[in-house]
Amino acid sequence: MHIGPIPLENRLFAAPMAGVTDRPFRQLCRALGAGYAVSEMVTSRKDLWNSLKTSRRANHEGEPGPIAVQIAGTEAAMMAEAAVYNIDRGAQIIDINMGCPAKKVCNKWAGSALMQNETLAVEIAAAVVKACLPHGVPVTLKMRTGWCQQHKNAVALARQLEAVGIQMLTVHGRTREQGYKGQAEYDTIAAVKQAVRVPVVANGDIDSPEKALAVLAATGADALMVGRAAQGRPWIFREIGHFLATGQHLPPPTVAEVRCLLLEHLQDHYQLYGESTGVRSARKHIAWYVRGLPGGEALRQHINALDDCASQAQAVADYFAALGQQMERLPAAASSSLVEPEECTV
Repeated sequence: MHIGPIPLENRLFAAPMAGVTDRPFRQLCRALGAGYAVSEMVTSRKDLWNSLKTSRRANHEGEPGPIAVQIAGTEAAMMAEAAVYNIDRGAQIIDINMGCPAKKVCNKWAGSALMQNETLAVEIAAAVVKACLPHGVPVTLKMRTGWCQQHKNAVALARQLEAVGIQMLTVHGRTREQGYKGQAEYDTIAAVKQAVRVPVVANGDIDSPEKALAVLAATGADALMVGRAAQGRPWIFREIGHFLATGQHLPPPTVAEVRCLLLEHLQDHYQLYGESTGVRSARKHIAWYVRGLPGGEALRQHINALDDCASQAQAVADYFAALGQQMERLPAAASSSLVEPEECTV
């Protein structure tokens, strides 16, 4: 599979999630079977580009390609400028956010709110494509099925976006009104796939190898994007890939492997965020890893009381060392429930 001229390793993608898919998490997902990972969204507001949050999100040091950066905003000229800004910092693919349902984003008419104004949405897409063209950088876009149940316009919008040069479309199978509630539907994604010639990616509630196979069959999509199910379970990509290729299930990872993965993840996380922010922002990742495991809740409460990275990492190491004496592998059902995402911020 390709995005424009850029080849991808496979058709399993890690979704952009604000506060989650930073560089350490993207690299981990890639190492565990994701063929492609999109950054958490970067604002198009120029006055925020020098902020610490944006500088971290635009940090791709040591990241394997292709490097894809998602941008969010409401003005075509600003979005075009933001695309070039990120290209200058290493972006090889620019993704436009028209899928985030968070109130903080939609109240500013960004994210999925843009689906209410097709004219503006297409204007933004065209401006970004034009800005990226001289750099040879393809532009993709992530959206929802529509703003609400009564206004599902993904198919009509997809045709217009393809016409202005968008080279891949990802569709989350919910409306903005739904947020992450209820179940994702895939008929609209299938209709988008039938309506355009560019690759279409299916997203929403893909939380197991069986579900991945079913969504591919239901939509005819070219690829799958996994978001919340990878939180605390980044090996889901290799599980899905193996199942799609062989029809067989991989055994759950060993406790020893997860211990190594998480400790390496934490060290990368601390290096990016520093001591103070790193120890706090790592708490959610640790909680996701141990969700549903014996003693996991007690560990979560313990690490929430720690305020330095060394103590936090040691607590995790000790927990998994003890857990490894109880079981060789994680239970097959561990970390299988989807987590309500944090509020997106730009």
